[in-house]
Amino acid sequence: MKDKNVAGILALFLGGFGVHRFYLGQTGLGVFYLIFCWFPVMWIIGLIDAIVFFSMDKDNFDRKYNRQYLSSEKRRDTDFDRRNYQRKERWENRQARREDRHERRYEQRRPQPARQQARPRQNPFKISGVKKFKDYDYNGAIEDFNKALDIEPNDVATHFNLACAYSLNENIEKAFFHIDRAVANGFNDFQRIKTHDALAFLRIQEGFEAFEKNGFRLPADKPSEQAEQPAPPAEEDALEGQPDLLEQLRRLGELREKGLLTEEEFALQKKKLLG
Repeated sequence: MKDKNVAGILALFLGGFGVHRFYLGQTGLGVFYLIFCWFPVMWIIGLIDAIVFFSMDKDNFDRKYNRQYLSSEKRRDTDFDRRNYQRKERWENRQARREDRHERRYEQRRPQPARQQARPRQNPFKISGVKKFKDYDYNGAIEDFNKALDIEPNDVATHFNLACAYSLNENIEKAFFHIDRAVANGFNDFQRIKTHDALAFLRIQEGFEAFEKNGFRLPADKPSEQAEQPAPPAEEDALEGQPDLLEQLRRLGELREKGLLTEEEFALQKKKLLG
């Protein structure tokens, strides 16, 4: 291996003849120095080379002028490391196989737990309703959530989501109704009802305080939407006290449009009036 101090000394005293270049294996460059050795500038260059060699880091000198020695050492180290690695890998593989055998024996002796039932598929309308709600399509969300209730009528989350959508659409009666249904089916996060942004419009209504005091439930005499609608009057009572024939016919038409009279009942009452 070449030594940087030897190269520096040769460059300092014999640099004009290029001896240091022959020492470093740079024959062509050494011949060039030798040909022009009578020029003073070559001795100045030799002096500069000496300063460079003396100040150069040993690792940098070795990488530049002893590369072939470093490469051979690296190859020997790599081969040695590879052999060690292969032996270590074989030993680790044997250990892993031994541990696997012990694990399999343990698993065979241990009682196996009952196989868990597969989770049911999630309601697709519930997923699409949530997506539309996040996209501010509240009407579309209401439509999908109602379809989701056809599949899972007692789903707490769907009832709560419907209450939020109806509140944002300012449909107070249905918002109250679906909060009531969510609580009836086990929803107990009452703080969420009192802080959720989507229920802000519901909370400013006059009936909300009484609704909250009642445990977020509708009064017992109004458990659902159907209970809030007036009961259809009897046919005789609906027509009683209507002396004018045209007025009675108009009343019959309104009752049919509201769904309080069927087509058959409407035709029968009309026949009685006109008979």
